[in-house]
Amino acid sequence: MKIKKLGALFLAAVLVPTMMASCQEDFLDQSPESGLDTDEVFGKYDNFKRFFDTIYEGTKLDGTTWRDYNIKTSFSLYFNFWDQKYTLEALTDMSDQGRSMDAQVIKAGSISAVINKMTYDQARRPILGSMFQIIRICNMSLANIDKLKDVNAEDINDFKGQAHFDRAYAHFTLFRLWGPMPYLTTVIGPDDPWDVPRLSKRETLVRIAADLDSAATFFEKADLMRRDPGPGVAGHLNSPNQFRPSGVAAKAMKGRALLYAASPLNNEQGVKDWEAAAIANWEAIKIAERFGFDLLSLADYKKNYIGTTYSNEQLWAWYAGTKAYNSGDLAGLNNGIFGASKTSFSGESPTQNTVDKFETKWGDPLNTAADRQAAIAAGHYNDQDPYANRDPRFYIDIIYNTAPVPGYGKAQIYYETVNGAANYGQLLDQTYSGITKTGYYQRKTWGEQSVNNKTSPQYTDPIIRLGELYLNYAEAANEAYGPNGMAPGAGMTALQALNKIRRRAEMPEVLAAYTASKDALRARVKNERTIELCFEGSHYYHDIRRWKDAPEVMTGTLIGMDVEKVPVSAAYPTGFRYTRQPLPATRQVKWKEAMYYLPFNTDDTYKMSKFTPNTVW
Repeated sequence: MKIKKLGALFLAAVLVPTMMASCQEDFLDQSPESGLDTDEVFGKYDNFKRFFDTIYEGTKLDGTTWRDYNIKTSFSLYFNFWDQKYTLEALTDMSDQGRSMDAQVIKAGSISAVINKMTYDQARRPILGSMFQIIRICNMSLANIDKLKDVNAEDINDFKGQAHFDRAYAHFTLFRLWGPMPYLTTVIGPDDPWDVPRLSKRETLVRIAADLDSAATFFEKADLMRRDPGPGVAGHLNSPNQFRPSGVAAKAMKGRALLYAASPLNNEQGVKDWEAAAIANWEAIKIAERFGFDLLSLADYKKNYIGTTYSNEQLWAWYAGTKAYNSGDLAGLNNGIFGASKTSFSGESPTQNTVDKFETKWGDPLNTAADRQAAIAAGHYNDQDPYANRDPRFYIDIIYNTAPVPGYGKAQIYYETVNGAANYGQLLDQTYSGITKTGYYQRKTWGEQSVNNKTSPQYTDPIIRLGELYLNYAEAANEAYGPNGMAPGAGMTALQALNKIRRRAEMPEVLAAYTASKDALRARVKNERTIELCFEGSHYYHDIRRWKDAPEVMTGTLIGMDVEKVPVSAAYPTGFRYTRQPLPATRQVKWKEAMYYLPFNTDDTYKMSKFTPNTVW
């Protein structure tokens, strides 16, 4: 079979068998007349590798135009770099974008007009098309890997491990955004049926977990449980193949998949699903520790996502390189108020709803008015000095009024009324179109960069890190065995796993009032996960759906903080009046059941009969 025929049609997409024409000579930078056949493509290591590695980097059409169909489209940081200037967190109650663009339309319940940007649009983030492309490449590679000649067993097992991992990861990405899918393990040809029924939610995730187990087995045979030497060995965190998954990453992703299978949205077997998730995540923790991974200290915490290439807490990560303060890639994350652009930058602004999730340094919850009153009564919180004595992660993650900001002194996110007119602080300059509407700017991935501090920090997406595994285990073990129970053979209870993350953050253990039962601890597990992982991925977007909390949080009111400069007094000890107020109606959220999953393109739905399409919203 000639190479051109191999890729004449991209049929791996169950939804749209003709969604993409893709000649494999593009992957191999070969001309159609090169005459390569399957033995030459899959029989030679260099050709095989070039074909397979399009998973990670995409390819070029006609040798010049880059095609954005690759695994990066699923990475949260890469998604955040796009020209539409919004993040998945901004489609929830977690944050608001400075400029009113697609994000506000989508979180208000309407995505059908822009869904192509996340399905097939090569200029944007074609996640759907990319994941089916990856599945096809993996299946073709596995089907032809026996053709490889003069290649050692380690390389063969590495390819097999990557193929099983990437296939599982692509299915998992599709599942989280579009729901359960058929699980494709063979190449679909022009004459094969493509309109096949979906699996159940749990069955989809169990198949993903099984593929990840297979990946780990092959990686272990290839001696690639981690891609770099461990701590203390030359080359640590500096492997040229660090971007590829490993055996530890496979076990970690299996734990994540089974946590999703156990979650309320997908659970089919009650406590058994939670037990399976707890066991898988404990296994992943022990394997990660055995191969030298560890939690970073609080002092080095930010190295998990900014300021270095890779960290020893990341089990699999994507290094995005350096980004200057005025890089267009940052227009959705960082606000133009820091000197990048008065008109085109948007920036991510945490809501007061999110700020309230950061406890006091004594561990008092502040989520509700009653929580805050209790903290006030304990002498741990003052609603007119609201940023004192908070969880240390608050100061890492949030730019708030009076926060220290390099090049700006203390952040001026306030206004002062003078002769009946409002005079705005430096970081509320009204000539910038994307200024915060919440009273906050996102700091976690900001990088301290601005026109007054022209740095170019390194950006890395911690796709999965050890800190998440402890949270995954804490959640699953609590649901399966209660706060003080543990998975069979484990050495840590749910509460101990949760407190391990809190201790790293220099926070006290969960207050005793919340540890008496799994129901009591559940809210603190969710809150801890939200704080620990916020703004470094799309966890919260997916978590509120798998927990089935979205109908509640997405029908609540989004709150911001109004900050007015006033004379210092007993009532206003900091010289500012802090007033919670709803965001404008155009920036509120709505919820409908269809929003659990993204819709497919309208044209796609007409082609489906056995495959039940998602509701278009």
